[in-house]
Amino acid sequence: MNERQELVDAFRAKFGHSPTAAVRSPLRVCPLGAHVDHQDGIVTGMALTESVNLVFSRNDQGYVRVQSMDFPDEEYFHVDQVPEMMPTFWGNYLRGAVLSLQGKYKLRHGIHAVVRGRLPIGGLSSSAAVTTAYLMALCEVNELPVEAHALIRFSHWVEREFIGLNNGILDQSANILSLDKHLMRMDCRSEEFEMVPRAAAMRPFDVAIVYSGISTTLIQTDYNNRVDECKVAAWLLQELAGLQVSPFKQVKLRDIPRDVYLAHREQLPGRFRRRADHFFSELERVEAGVAAWAGGDIESFGSCMFESGQSSIDQYESGCPELTTIYQVLRESPGVYGARFSGAGYRGCCIGLVDPDAREAVRRKIDAVYPLRHPRYSDVYRVFFSDTADGARVQAL
Repeated sequence: MNERQELVDAFRAKFGHSPTAAVRSPLRVCPLGAHVDHQDGIVTGMALTESVNLVFSRNDQGYVRVQSMDFPDEEYFHVDQVPEMMPTFWGNYLRGAVLSLQGKYKLRHGIHAVVRGRLPIGGLSSSAAVTTAYLMALCEVNELPVEAHALIRFSHWVEREFIGLNNGILDQSANILSLDKHLMRMDCRSEEFEMVPRAAAMRPFDVAIVYSGISTTLIQTDYNNRVDECKVAAWLLQELAGLQVSPFKQVKLRDIPRDVYLAHREQLPGRFRRRADHFFSELERVEAGVAAWAGGDIESFGSCMFESGQSSIDQYESGCPELTTIYQVLRESPGVYGARFSGAGYRGCCIGLVDPDAREAVRRKIDAVYPLRHPRYSDVYRVFFSDTADGARVQAL
């Protein structure tokens, strides 16, 4: 039985009728552009075949009732009485989706839905994927004409304003805009993007996803602290260069000209210099990587990924011992073109681009090293391989 049929059957068993539509909302990877989206940097993204999947129907009384197949409980409320955010609860993204749309639209209808995401998906932005699924379902039943960029902003509002995570728009953009066999390049300041097609001459690759077994939420990590440290670095560079100092809430490293950074980087205190070093070097890697992708040079693209991963460890100081082990194993494995932490890089997954012929050798090497070094996670870590895919879509059933 396929994934969608299982969801349809679960929906019928719970609600006593058939769903009318489905959303496939893909997980995403960011091969290059690590930790720069929240500073209005330039990023890349690709959607995966793995996804969050939702089937739904309209509720004319305005009730929202969603059963997760990954968690034991359901979420149930009226669109006019949305509960407050509850730390670590899976239903927060549904609550936030309703509230974000209500900032502009009057919602007349709710949804009945069943949702599931199969992979252990920390680090692949399952939060953006599930939020997009809820938003698309709510827009569909309320006949709201929401175009892609507006959908990105609604989804971003949920994570920043409702959940409290100071992230950029990479996750939502890759989830919604991606095209199969293309690399998305996005300027997070202007929100301009391009889809760079995969050159016909490029060697085939799979996306390796190595799940560490660690699935804490980002709000429980140093993610927001790193965002603030980047902002302090930008603030200090403005002061050192005699520029007008921006309010702290508004300042970002993208505000700083590269020549100002180069002229004053040595004057930055240690960790703030490292954050700035990562930001400006990562922008260079993005442009070099996009050029390599367009030219079909998977080896050069992968080298940029390896450099990005090392900078995330040394300069941005994200990661944990478990993720670092996975990164190092991938880096030392024949047939791996490139690798880095996925997402914010504090838990979840490490990703790599892998020659399909090397898949089993890579899996064996991970299996030989990881459970011995990190026995606490020996029963929960996983190795997956994926292909690229289109962004989120609604389909009638």
